[in-house]
Amino acid sequence: MGKAHAETDDRRRNRRRAVPVRQVLATTGAGTRAGQDELMERVVERANMLPAWSRVKSNQGCAGPDGESIAALAGRLRTDWPRIRQQLLEGRYQPQPVLRVDIPKPNGGTRQLGIPTVLDRLIQQALLQVLSPLYEPTFSESSFGFRPGRSAHQAVQQAQRYIDSGYRWVVDIDLENFFDRVNHDILMSRLARTIEDKRVLGLIRRYLQAGVLCDGVVSARSEGTPQGGPLSPLLSNVLLDELDKELEARGHCFVRYADDCNVYVRSRRSGQRVLASLEQFLAARLRLRVNRRKSAVGRPWDRAFLGYSVTSQHQSKLRPAGKSLKRFKSKLKALFRRGRGRNLLRFITEDLNPVLRGWGNYYRLSQTKKVFDDLDKWVRRRLRLLKWRQWKHPRTRLRRLIRRGLTSERAARSAYNGRGPWFNSGASHMNQAFPKIYFERFGLISLVQTVRPCPWQS
Repeated sequence: MGKAHAETDDRRRNRRRAVPVRQVLATTGAGTRAGQDELMERVVERANMLPAWSRVKSNQGCAGPDGESIAALAGRLRTDWPRIRQQLLEGRYQPQPVLRVDIPKPNGGTRQLGIPTVLDRLIQQALLQVLSPLYEPTFSESSFGFRPGRSAHQAVQQAQRYIDSGYRWVVDIDLENFFDRVNHDILMSRLARTIEDKRVLGLIRRYLQAGVLCDGVVSARSEGTPQGGPLSPLLSNVLLDELDKELEARGHCFVRYADDCNVYVRSRRSGQRVLASLEQFLAARLRLRVNRRKSAVGRPWDRAFLGYSVTSQHQSKLRPAGKSLKRFKSKLKALFRRGRGRNLLRFITEDLNPVLRGWGNYYRLSQTKKVFDDLDKWVRRRLRLLKWRQWKHPRTRLRRLIRRGLTSERAARSAYNGRGPWFNSGASHMNQAFPKIYFERFGLISLVQTVRPCPWQS
């Protein structure tokens, strides 16, 4: 019995002295060998695993199909990492299926995400950090999606430069369910042109073929690269780089962001020829299908690219696309409905301002002031609508309007006018009771002021 107690005490002391995950990953490194046939050693070495672990922790994603959290994996890696590392080095590691999650698309329908386990996210992140430097120098200057140092804003600005250079027609190419239709054999053949380590190629193929867990049932996957893992964006760029090279060889002006590609030409006839030939190229070389319903040849000001559109002036001006504005206002309407009955200051600071700030920051390249002026007025009207609804009864409205500085006669006419809430929210009595400065004192963000540097103020 004494011996058993002694063993229990030893185990408790070992747990108290558990080595941190960063130290476990650091003490099982593989040196600094950098040969192409030793790529897997570079994946699991300490200099690569430590930043991969930090990145996965900072992303704070949800648990995968096994339900294991980041904190739980941290505890397991203290004992299991040497075994996992050995499996990777020997080419025996088997990824787990991904968890299927359906999220709504802005333009309708749903997009399927595949959420890997936290361990698989760690390994994919380590792979990405080693493979990305191999491919980045070879990618096109006209490719902007999922690349370090490149952004959607840069893509939009490049598109505007083409338009202002006289390319006033755009071939808007939409790939049908791109991430779900990636051909595994074609993708692996493109990867094998650069990667010589068979263990890395085998691991990537196993990630591609890992099943999808949905409603407790695992389904096999024969094509597609599920969105949700760190490696998927790089794989999509590797495959679509062949499209980029083809467009460059033909001398076209184009901008690609992930699977969203615009080619800029000088005439409708030229655009129709380009669309037809690219449809054949994508089908024959990459086995990808162009969505004919969404793809078209048109004027840039009639199309949207990454949420932006342009004016039809000789020197175009960037502006939020019409559909983007409509989606944003729908999102705000739902937010205002949830704000009924809430304290106005807390609603503005905790709920409304973060949404306004995020949208304004993304569309800060816009060069048309009126859009943002109108949105600011619309937001203030919606806030006045909240106050009017909160007052509910005419007698309450009468008292509150008088308190807000209206005369008794005018307050009475307004409170008992019998008109609906939306009419009253835009009427002069509510504008007088709650002027613009009232909301500014509450800290309400102005979209006009968020878009800086403001082109209309320069």
